[in-house]
Amino acid sequence: MQLPSGGDTIQELTVEELRAKVGTGMEIEDAEEHLLLSMGPQHPSTHGVLRLLLELDGENVVNMAPDIGFLHTGVEKNMEAKTYTKALVMTDRLDYLSPMSNNLGYILAVEKLLGVEATPRAQVIRVILTELARVSSHLVWLGTHALDLAAMSVFLYCFREREYILDLFEMCSGQRMMVSYFRPGGLWRDIPEEFEPAVRQFLEFMPARIADYEALTKKNPIWLARTKDIGVVDAATAVAWGMTGPSLRGSGVNWDIRKAQPYCGYEEYDFDVPVATEGDVYARYLCRMEEMRQSLRIIEQALNKLPKGPVNIDDRKIVPPPRAELGRSMEAVIHHFKLWTEGFTAPAGYVYQSIESPRGEFACYLRGDGGPKPARCHFRTPSYVHLASLPHMSKGRFVADVVSIIGSVDIVLGEIDR
Repeated sequence: MQLPSGGDTIQELTVEELRAKVGTGMEIEDAEEHLLLSMGPQHPSTHGVLRLLLELDGENVVNMAPDIGFLHTGVEKNMEAKTYTKALVMTDRLDYLSPMSNNLGYILAVEKLLGVEATPRAQVIRVILTELARVSSHLVWLGTHALDLAAMSVFLYCFREREYILDLFEMCSGQRMMVSYFRPGGLWRDIPEEFEPAVRQFLEFMPARIADYEALTKKNPIWLARTKDIGVVDAATAVAWGMTGPSLRGSGVNWDIRKAQPYCGYEEYDFDVPVATEGDVYARYLCRMEEMRQSLRIIEQALNKLPKGPVNIDDRKIVPPPRAELGRSMEAVIHHFKLWTEGFTAPAGYVYQSIESPRGEFACYLRGDGGPKPARCHFRTPSYVHLASLPHMSKGRFVADVVSIIGSVDIVLGEIDR
């Protein structure tokens, strides 16, 4: 990987060259005794194949340069070679801890380009599933973050509840993770009858489980020592770095796209946006814990207002006919065949659609040229932006604190190396 300023590859840098390229913001003494340490790309605490090049003065981090590209998939370019519907499956592989959010951001962009809107029932179901995905993602974050800090029990408890959510996804889509459930104009199919009772059961037991997690961490002296006053980012700096989601709200900035730029009818739901002011690892922890509770509030409201009706718009040029029609209607067979071989065409133009993913602002820039495939597809992913803030948060801290800081911004490398 080339550093932003170009020149030598990061693997070839010396301490002096690293300092000249990236800067330190610190007063350097006895630089010739500094150690250049490669942390990753197989280090478990980097949460993926991420390499961090650290300049160390003893155990203190003097400088850091993130090195990415080990997981590059070419998702965006590959999507441009597929029809709009077939390209959907690529989005599951971006933030692989919250595929529903990726599906939603891309599908909303496609629908905006087409000038259509999903049915009321489909929109409510989308809200339920994306909020379940938010809880599921935060459970993985908390479990792995705690594991990084040597808290084994929290990891086991979080994954126990995540398994229940993945069972709900499988109930709807037939898949636990790579769901591809949201489709242009609606959903793959309606939710089964057993879905709503299962979700209500989840809403009953989950608040007590969140309280259990907090009982193990919130006032734990070891947890406090590893998270308080570490990785501090003030509000102005967080905005300047382009941070979003819990990483931004943990620095005191009240910005949530579900409130500021509502989509899928989020303006109709009553929920709070958790905000903390300290800007440290602990503040980001508090925001995500409260976000899980707020997601449960949204899911309950969505279940209570879930309307009857179809889950797909009545437009055979976009939505394939119901499977039941294929056995009795030749026109339905023709429509089905043409949609899955040729795809539908979208008008020339471009759109930008953002949503509030578990990690922050996930956005899709989509450009159509009048054909059945995207002329350009590009994603704005929060993990890629937040990765750039790691050096700022880590300088002057111990190497052990770097582990806490990485976990607190909750990066996913699939979003970064796309």
